Amino acid sequence: MHTEINVFEKPIERIKNTCVLVGMADDFERKLPELETYLESLVANGETDEDRLTVSGLSFLKGTCG
Repeated sequence: MHTEINVFEKPIERIKNTCVLVGMADDFERKLPELETYLESLVANGETDEDRLTVSGLSFLKGTCG
């Protein structure tokens, strides 16, 4: 049996919810491809903690949208 674990699911969902709460839903949707690439690079460098990925993703969006 093959099970795929997606380390990005929870962080991206948390980031999306946060963006909706602060009125940045449009920014989230527009920047999602770049955000995914950024998170993939963090995972490639060894980061697997979902909380750190969430915070890093939010910081990334703040830097590119703010």
